[in-house]
Amino acid sequence: MISLANYTKEFTYNLKLAYPVILGMLGHSLIGFFDNVMVGQLGAKELASVSLGNSFMFIAMSFGIGFSTAITPLVAEADAAHNKHNVKAALKHGLVLCTIMGLVLSVLLLFAKPLMYTMKQPEEVVLLAYPYLDIVSFSLIPLIVFQAFKQFADGLSETRYAMYATFLAVFLNVGINYLLIFGIGFFPKMGIIGAAWGTLLSRVAMVVYMWYLLARRKKFHDYVTHFNFKEIKRSVISKLLKLGIPSSFQMLFEVAIFTAAVWLSGMLGTNQQAANQIALNLSSMTFMVATGLSVAAMIRVGNQKGKEAYVDLKRIALSVFLLALVFAVFFALCFILFNQYLPTIYLDENDLVNGADNVEVLAVAAELMLVAGLFQISDAMQVVGLGALRGLQDVLIPTVITLVSYWVIGFPVSTYFGLYTDWGSMGIWFGLLAGLSSAAIFLYLRFQYITNKLIKQSKEVAV
Repeated sequence: MISLANYTKEFTYNLKLAYPVILGMLGHSLIGFFDNVMVGQLGAKELASVSLGNSFMFIAMSFGIGFSTAITPLVAEADAAHNKHNVKAALKHGLVLCTIMGLVLSVLLLFAKPLMYTMKQPEEVVLLAYPYLDIVSFSLIPLIVFQAFKQFADGLSETRYAMYATFLAVFLNVGINYLLIFGIGFFPKMGIIGAAWGTLLSRVAMVVYMWYLLARRKKFHDYVTHFNFKEIKRSVISKLLKLGIPSSFQMLFEVAIFTAAVWLSGMLGTNQQAANQIALNLSSMTFMVATGLSVAAMIRVGNQKGKEAYVDLKRIALSVFLLALVFAVFFALCFILFNQYLPTIYLDENDLVNGADNVEVLAVAAELMLVAGLFQISDAMQVVGLGALRGLQDVLIPTVITLVSYWVIGFPVSTYFGLYTDWGSMGIWFGLLAGLSSAAIFLYLRFQYITNKLIKQSKEVAV
């Protein structure tokens, strides 16, 4: 029988791996935050245009980032087995595929622009969003190439370098935005086009700096230099595609259900949609912690898989589940206990001009915080479950689980209770809770099944 201490002793190392990922995600969020704040100075029309363009970007980004996660478990497994050739092969082939993925997604975004006119957006907003997307779409190429280097470094249990590169991008983005949006000094005043250039240039700098950080360190130098791209093996490409494509759809299915929640809430009215956005924004902050722990689970499971130490693999993975549960319970209590206060960070209920609307938004948001509190646990468990299963290189069945959980269970519940009952926004979030809970349960059961099977086949004995 394994005591609780055998799990909790892993917490320190789990957090060491997770915290740079969490801070790196915060950095990416800050880029969007500063873009909105600075573009917002130009006017509501410009801010709406950037938001519309970025809604397309976000979907494409989620697919590309999901694909890049295929690199980490292959690197972690090869590193644990001391197979340097396979480590470099995973990075080299990953870079090729991520570059192609970035190019394809950029082009697809350009072809998808006419869809803006079908979304019933004001024509002046669409007209501004078009040239913005023309430039910012190409930032997907350096972003997804950066992800290849990031996932490679993660696989070697070095998660801090991507954090450094991300925060460099934040500072550059703010500086370039300031110069080009407002036309400071001899720089031209470009408005939201300046914001698009700020995003593109900062992401190019991010990938260059990431490579520089890795190349100047002995541990990484031989892996990230002297690539021979003439030698591309179909077997490695095939393995990356088999892991990457399902992982892309896993992330896409989850992003899409939350995007659908925004759309459904918009059908209920402006105030309902604003309340929904507040609750989603707060939930996204806590989700960063769970995502960081998911990466830790993927790395550590991949390492143990490479060593074929399946008893330790299961114990270490369960330690990540336990740590994520501790954080999730804490966040859940915060959301529930402070549900009336947290939404007031976004709106002033004493605003004399918009007082009535603000009071309604805050009241609805406070109710949604209660549901958001409940799904903190489900959300944390499902994303850690996905990370652990990716570490095991088990992605196909988890993809089916996410599809069924979010779109066969979650979306119909959201639609019915949100639009056809008096629950309104609460009903939409009950659907999110149902989807996340289903995913958490089935992914955990899948993890237990796979690990128990591996332990039985290896004839290891649990202590």
